[in-house]
Amino acid sequence: MKKPMVVNLDLIKQLRSQNDISIEEMSKIMGYKGYQGYYYKESGIRKMSADDIAKISVILNVSINELFFEI
Repeated sequence: MKKPMVVNLDLIKQLRSQNDISIEEMSKIMGYKGYQGYYYKESGIRKMSADDIAKISVILNVSINELFFEI
């Protein structure tokens, strides 16, 4: 039986910071009008969609698989 996979929000935040991308910049790149749309997702308040994760992997230049961890 496979273990469930969860989006690693801490890693996404760390990679975004390492790439000197602010919440506001990431929100704009992701297509949000304000910063809150992305902020809520990175903070875990709202769930990320598969499309969000795909976009984030391209922006941060990592594979989609790297953005997950097993629970």
